[in-house]
Amino acid sequence: MKDILEAYKNGDLELESVIDHLKDLPYENLEYARVDHHRKLRSGFAEVIFAQGKTPAQVAEIAHRLNEREKSFLATRADADHFEEVRKLIPEAKFEERSGVIYLKNPDTVLKGKVAVCTGGTSDIPVAEEAAITAELFGAEVIRIYDVGVAGLHRLLKVLPELRDMNAIIAVAGMEGALPGVLAGLVDKPVVAVPTSVGYGANFGGLSSLLTMLNSCAEGIGVVNIDNGFGAGYLAAQINRLVVNALEKR
Repeated sequence: MKDILEAYKNGDLELESVIDHLKDLPYENLEYARVDHHRKLRSGFAEVIFAQGKTPAQVAEIAHRLNEREKSFLATRADADHFEEVRKLIPEAKFEERSGVIYLKNPDTVLKGKVAVCTGGTSDIPVAEEAAITAELFGAEVIRIYDVGVAGLHRLLKVLPELRDMNAIIAVAGMEGALPGVLAGLVDKPVVAVPTSVGYGANFGGLSSLLTMLNSCAEGIGVVNIDNGFGAGYLAAQINRLVVNALEKR
């Protein structure tokens, strides 16, 4: 909004162009979706597309409309068919196939503050990548530290100095889900815990990990839903933004 009004004031935009931009606020009605162009103004981050259940054409059109405004977009729980359709409208779009994330980063975004994304094992990486890409798109510098689960605690202890330099830590783990509790007992940073559905039968599709994280005796843990890498990345980016803003105001 500020950029549009400044451009009009400076004579770089005609009145008709300003009206074209403003007519779709606060949302743009596509019949099957109402694209919320005011989301970033209200919450600091633009709307994100949940692709599951949407047709490839619908995902592509919503991504196109968001990209026109933001020069970036993020679609989660997407597949190769969604990506093929998105590429027709946004050729530079990227697809992280393991995590089902289609995205485009705004080239003008300056990454500030650090968020770590840790996994208990390699099998947790798809969920971790959803979290990492989300946090990056929302302005955080992301440090990936994978396969540091408690079955080999020495691997985690070796990276503690790096983890203590973060503004927030995302801990992604399946099986019994012990990683976030161990981390929270070793660092003074908020830990966003993500249970994954990785595990054998008694893992109950991630329920055992979820209950472990909810019942952790270590303080400073916030738990998101099973396999919800996006929710973890979003929350960590919000925490990071608060820290960055506070430091810049000093």
